[in-house]
Amino acid sequence: MLKMFNPLIWTIGSLGILSFVLGLEMGHSRAADPPPSKKASVASVPASRPTTAASRPALKVEKDGFPSGHDTPEGVACDLARAFINRDVKLFRDTCIPPFGGGESRKDYEAFLKERESDITAETAKAQPSPGGPKSLAKCFAARHLSKDGPASAGYALFEFNDIMFVDVRVLMHNGKHVLVRTMVICTKDNKWYAHPAPDTAQLLSMGLNDESPSKIDFTEVYDVKK
Repeated sequence: MLKMFNPLIWTIGSLGILSFVLGLEMGHSRAADPPPSKKASVASVPASRPTTAASRPALKVEKDGFPSGHDTPEGVACDLARAFINRDVKLFRDTCIPPFGGGESRKDYEAFLKERESDITAETAKAQPSPGGPKSLAKCFAARHLSKDGPASAGYALFEFNDIMFVDVRVLMHNGKHVLVRTMVICTKDNKWYAHPAPDTAQLLSMGLNDESPSKIDFTEVYDVKK
């Protein structure tokens, strides 16, 4: 049975079990993606639409068959999941967007990052991973733009972000269950993509994230995948 959750927030409960919170309601009609913003990164692909084989950008995947790195939105979304799968604090730090802005939002995000790093460290100390924790990547959907124009516009105006998208990733848990998690991803002005694992701390940038329909297009449909 596939459980669906949105957005991606990784927590460690009192029993030390990695879990996902904030359920995504099903039944939304599929929203059409708006055109990429004028400031969209050169690495950004209008990934909600299949492209012809000749126009698909080449993408090298890791041994697990999924993308990695800061060049694509799908890469950082998968790396965020890998950070928890492999219990890798360094990868978590590298994948998440550095704190930005100011005020309580920044403080909340900084606190979130520290808590998740502590959680991963505690999980790493265990001889065996928690049964409810993530085991492996199962599927990565193509990145999509939010239906609302406000988040991307606010990101550029306030923080000079080139683009804001989201990626749905399906993860196999150690207990055999699958969950589908959603990650907000941000392209900074240096054309690097980062995951934002706590979109509730940046509400102007994540407006409407919970309302988007489940993704349907696999990342392999918009890239020329190289192994």
